Amino acid sequence: MGTDRVVVTGMGLLTPVGNTLEEFADAIFEGRNSIGPITSFDVSQHNIKQGGEVKNFHPENYFNLLDYRQFDRSTQFAVATSKMALQMSGVEDGVYDSRRLGCIFGTTMGNQQISEKYTNLLVGKNKESIQCPFQNFQPNAMTSAIAAELKLKGPNLVIPTACAAGNYAIGYGADLIKSGKADCIVCGGSDAMSRVCYTMFSRLGAMSSDLCQPFDENRQGMIVSEGAAALVLESYESAKKRSATIYAEILGYGNSCDAYHATAPHPEGQGARLAIHKAFNSSGTKKSDIGYISAHGTGTKANDAAESYALTQTFGDAIKSIPVSSIKSMFGHAMGAAAAIEAVASVLVLNEGRLPVNMNLEHLDPKIGLNVVSKPTAAKDIDCILSNSFAFGGNISCIILSQEK
Repeated sequence: MGTDRVVVTGMGLLTPVGNTLEEFADAIFEGRNSIGPITSFDVSQHNIKQGGEVKNFHPENYFNLLDYRQFDRSTQFAVATSKMALQMSGVEDGVYDSRRLGCIFGTTMGNQQISEKYTNLLVGKNKESIQCPFQNFQPNAMTSAIAAELKLKGPNLVIPTACAAGNYAIGYGADLIKSGKADCIVCGGSDAMSRVCYTMFSRLGAMSSDLCQPFDENRQGMIVSEGAAALVLESYESAKKRSATIYAEILGYGNSCDAYHATAPHPEGQGARLAIHKAFNSSGTKKSDIGYISAHGTGTKANDAAESYALTQTFGDAIKSIPVSSIKSMFGHAMGAAAAIEAVASVLVLNEGRLPVNMNLEHLDPKIGLNVVSKPTAAKDIDCILSNSFAFGGNISCIILSQEK
């Protein structure tokens, strides 16, 4: 049987600002910077040498059935956060038929670190033995490992729509539950720090040498980071039946494509406006219902301008009274994990009554007519949140979340 309502009953994350929900919440609501020197690979030949890295992660704590050493850091992140989320949700053996439990994860680089290790071995830069089988470089190794470790025998999918992938995963997971094709979906996104990804953004001239300053007049670009987040989705009826705690409801989503440029957003945010419009239609909400907007906000000139234009055109003068912020200002852009991490942040806003800080905002760009949250702020009467995620190739996904109705 299908359902009209899909809810969030569990979450897990790994980020540069914290590896628990409590640490993460304190960081985003108080405004803590976690950018530092890159340690994942040699950056001596790069002009920019900073990024956001997950600290104190011990993968062996999250693997019982599989050998964690055989998997890339991205997959280790995905398994760990999925296990955290399932434990929080209370979905244990026997709660659901395992054949109707699935997982969907988004990613940008997949398991790129494995490819890099084998490349280094090939060119003689790495003399150490490699414990990861080469086939585990495939992106689908991520959800295969989640399924094997957690015994999820239902739908299993990796969505590689880059920085919007986490929202794609959430939207598709909600669809599977609404259509009755699954009872419970663990969905999210994961990406580890990658030399290839870092070099790509460096070559594009898209990275800041100092701070990530979304919507600031003097913003210089993004900062590359890593992380993962997972959310457990199930039907409202099932969650109520088993007396689960409901943290939020996924009201709807909208996907679109700029169909404009491989790396640049449409300057008038055409794809973003379409995705937001679709999200409203899907969720049955109105513009006036939105109390906070989790911005994609990368800190690049083009992206922030396009997102601001799209929001202004969509909401009109009302946008001036809706708080907006980007948590990328604190720990950078976690690629395929970004949307899922921001979805978790949105759920925390609904539950804790505080707004994430848009750090490093010194001079708001006068061309950006948004109400940007630049200091710790209480959230007042926020029932619905719009969370935006944009990606290379023009891929765009926006979701709308709410408190339990």
